[in-house]
Amino acid sequence: MTTRNALQTKLEQGIHALGLTLPANAVPRLLDYLALLERWNATYNLTAIRDPEDMVTRHLLDALAILPYVQGETLADLGTGPGLPGIPLAIAAPGRQVLLVDSNGKKVRFLREAIRSLKLEGVRAEQSRVEEVEGQFDCITARAFASLADMLGWGGHLLAPQGIWLAMKGKSPDDELPGVPAAFQVRAIHALAVPGLEAAERHLVVLGRAGC
Repeated sequence: MTTRNALQTKLEQGIHALGLTLPANAVPRLLDYLALLERWNATYNLTAIRDPEDMVTRHLLDALAILPYVQGETLADLGTGPGLPGIPLAIAAPGRQVLLVDSNGKKVRFLREAIRSLKLEGVRAEQSRVEEVEGQFDCITARAFASLADMLGWGGHLLAPQGIWLAMKGKSPDDELPGVPAAFQVRAIHALAVPGLEAAERHLVVLGRAGC
């Protein structure tokens, strides 16, 4: 069984490799989130990843790799599942209003327990289909949620005029680019180097409203 100290070392090394500086209490809170996820996962099957060390790499560090690109006062994480990347981002950069959206009831129950037990201020969870969510957000995140065409078709109304959409992908989604709706444009595609996932491709597609 991996000890919390070992997980903390792995997480801190990964954060350093990403070049990030987080609040003093961020690492213990990220590990508290991981412990809660591991505990709930035993009953509710929230994620296929079971090993805590893999969770540090594939959940926490994978989420934190996009932190430098997050902006604005409000963020919506669509298809968040057990809170990825939304909860790690909220812990690593507190202060913005974060909405976690998922249609799965058991996952939203977990999210609400995580928000309560981790005391995540400004974070709320909503059980809803993306197309039924209301409001507009400065930043939208989506992790392996759908094709670019589908995610913008379902959730494009949520992006504020000057906002940015951060779509997390594995391999570069070149085949999806022609399907991006005309109302949106690709601003950049970044190859991400996630510590511990050197053999796996990770890309971030940054989109915005066309003409804004």
